[in-house]
Amino acid sequence: MMISFVMLALLASGLFAWYSESKKTDSARLISIVSLVLIATTFIVYINNTAQDFSTLTTLVKVPWIPTFNIYFALALDHLSILLLILTFFLALIAILISWREITHRKGFYYFNLLATITGIIGVFTAVDMFLFFFFWEVMLLPMTALIAIWGHENRQFAAIKFFIFTQVSSLLMLIAIIVMAFVHQQQTGELSFYYQDWLTLQLPSELSYYLMLGFFIAFAVKLPSFPVHSWLPDAHTQAPTAGSVLLAGILLKTGAYGLIRFVIHLFPQASSEFSPIAAMLGLVSILYGAKMAFAQTDFKRLIAYSSISHMGFVMLALFSLNENAYNGAIATVLAHGLSSAALFAFAGMIYARIHSRDLSEMGGFWRSAPRMGGFALAFSAAAFGLPGLANFVGEFLSLVGAYQTFPVITILAALGIIGSAVYGMMLFQTSFQGPVKHSFIDLSIRELFIAVSLFAGLLLFGLYPELILQFSFKGIS
Repeated sequence: MMISFVMLALLASGLFAWYSESKKTDSARLISIVSLVLIATTFIVYINNTAQDFSTLTTLVKVPWIPTFNIYFALALDHLSILLLILTFFLALIAILISWREITHRKGFYYFNLLATITGIIGVFTAVDMFLFFFFWEVMLLPMTALIAIWGHENRQFAAIKFFIFTQVSSLLMLIAIIVMAFVHQQQTGELSFYYQDWLTLQLPSELSYYLMLGFFIAFAVKLPSFPVHSWLPDAHTQAPTAGSVLLAGILLKTGAYGLIRFVIHLFPQASSEFSPIAAMLGLVSILYGAKMAFAQTDFKRLIAYSSISHMGFVMLALFSLNENAYNGAIATVLAHGLSSAALFAFAGMIYARIHSRDLSEMGGFWRSAPRMGGFALAFSAAAFGLPGLANFVGEFLSLVGAYQTFPVITILAALGIIGSAVYGMMLFQTSFQGPVKHSFIDLSIRELFIAVSLFAGLLLFGLYPELILQFSFKGIS
């Protein structure tokens, strides 16, 4: 029941933080961070000490939830979900720290929504009853929408509504596919089932399998996001509070990649293979389009948002290349992008807190007054365009090597995205930290320095020792 405890503890901590803020100012943030550290530590100790082997998906709890429809509260873990959960805990800690000074109103409700979002994300990464998965998918959506709508910037209501509509419409397609799969199981076995492992044994007609695969694919492609269902992301990132952007880029986009792996490629291998050329082309367009649009931006956060579309294009291309090298590259890219994008959005928030603007035309010469911030900004920009020695390089290299085995022409064109990322990455750094001095401000505080050092340490660790990720030998794609 460890995962159940983690989710209940996070939700209870959020409620307590919300209540405590009305009794004592600034208590919510302290309760949130202490609770998160204790819960994350408990989870990691459990994983280290358990005798269970998570090389394959291991069910930890399966109890009846809605017996009438044979729906279970079923949670499971494997190496993929464990890595993503550790990333979630780490970036949740960063999100709380980055919110420490930024959030000035309705603090208790803010930290409740933050922890509720994390609770939903954990459920998404662990649920193996598909109705329960859909439930957590919605739980994850609602508090994130509130974070954008209440604590975002000038056009926050528009961005929140757009984010909500895109996700809800695509989720409806997934819900239809889930219901159809449950009834197909009933037709073949005589028993209604939403249980993922039961679905793996189904024999689906090829045409039905293809349409069901598309229902799941569209939902996860929207969340990834992939061209042409990406337009919610720049608005949501630009208008979200800094912690919201960190969670969106660092974790929520990864739920799309996780869904593609777990519920598209594994459930529908033949349909995925048939669809793979189209998915690879969508990945290529996302890479080039995201890089081009990033270069055209003058808003700091909007530039990073479009760069995320480009980087997630590499994940799409790698996953549908359907070989182990590409698969490992996709996983490494997911983790690396989670760290590097979170770092860049955190720095966007730090700069905004000092000059109250995201406009690159109002930036310049920051290095002179803030050399530590400039040094880390250069390192994170370099990580984003794949500097060897940092984690992004490992992910993109393996993704391209694996993708070349299946789609050589598409992969050669996709490699141009790396050049594009270097161009817009250096433009971002030079525009803000080089050139004439337009603003002078205080360098990184101790709290901000801790955030920067922690994120860079993760990128450096996985860049120099990628075996820490790759040792799990992801065999999931045949």
